Amino acid sequence: MTVDLDRHVYGPVDAPLTVIEYGDFECPYCGAAAPVLRKLIDGADGAARMIFRHFPVFSKHPFALTAALAAEASGERFWAMHDLLFTNQDRLTDADLAVYAETAGVEGAVTGDAVQVHREAVEADYDQAVIDGVRGTPTIFVNGRLYQGRLELGTLRAALGLRH
Repeated sequence: MTVDLDRHVYGPVDAPLTVIEYGDFECPYCGAAAPVLRKLIDGADGAARMIFRHFPVFSKHPFALTAALAAEASGERFWAMHDLLFTNQDRLTDADLAVYAETAGVEGAVTGDAVQVHREAVEADYDQAVIDGVRGTPTIFVNGRLYQGRLELGTLRAALGLRH
């Protein structure tokens, strides 16, 4: 099975500008970046989209992989789960994930053996991150180029060529 690396799109699917985030749901820097990236896309008047890809840094974050699998298992409710995971990133046990899934309106399991079918998707994101030279999270690409500026709204808008 081939995994669509662009499966988690926030904003217009056909937007001319693309921001890709490689993130980890347990990473505090990703948690801080999440609302900034949302505001960026929401304020782009349809000109930009964001693609989220998983890069769980499991050596530092013991719940990162299970959180990524829970997000994948959320299907069409991915973005609702994404937001809940970042809002509650200090509480990511299996019991917590089940509560967030219920809150997000996810039907079905988001933990345990049932979610292992999503491992391939998380691994595909991770493998692409390694190919792209990702070393930590969050790592942002703007229109295919590594973004090294501050994760601030004005700086990101300028990198995308959007007017303030």
